[in-house]
Amino acid sequence: MTADTNRRTARVERNTLETRIRVSLDLDGTGRSSFQTGLPFLDHMLDQVARHGLIDLEVVAEGDLHIDAHHTAEDLGITLGQALSQALGDKKGIRRYGHAYVPLDEALSRVVIDLSGRPGLEFHCAFTRPLIGAFDVDLFREFFQGLVNHAGLTLHIDNLRGANAHHQAETIFKAFGRALRMAVEPDARMGGILPSTKGSL
Repeated sequence: MTADTNRRTARVERNTLETRIRVSLDLDGTGRSSFQTGLPFLDHMLDQVARHGLIDLEVVAEGDLHIDAHHTAEDLGITLGQALSQALGDKKGIRRYGHAYVPLDEALSRVVIDLSGRPGLEFHCAFTRPLIGAFDVDLFREFFQGLVNHAGLTLHIDNLRGANAHHQAETIFKAFGRALRMAVEPDARMGGILPSTKGSL
């Protein structure tokens, strides 16, 4: 793992017997992205995070897709979480909290983030079908669980309504990107102070 302390960037490689994953990110980017994961719909969702979060994000993954997509989706979340933690550093001067509501036609999702240092996930989405194309919707929870466990953040995801599973997923990932953008944003009024009464995050 490497991190650039001048710019909030990180590059993480994670290799197991099941997956080989490389993630590069820049929290102060412009939304540029590149994905090679073998999971086209998840690539499409990660592109929403980069674009709406203004995060430059590059992901390359090779996984045991001949078995199924579970290991790849979960390990992508883990590796992205590690990269996010690295890029955030000591978290001094950030807003810490972020939230967003995002609609797409009939679908509406809300995402709330606390960069608390404590992993916690509340994921509430009753998808209207089990597959989006060939992608198993159960794997969205696995992706976000891996991410929160390794980024050390509290994440509440609520799909408030939706009839189209693609729209449900897209509003979740767009809202996550926008909430993350708010949470990691430098807050000039904090003056480099850690946003916590405990003295650590």
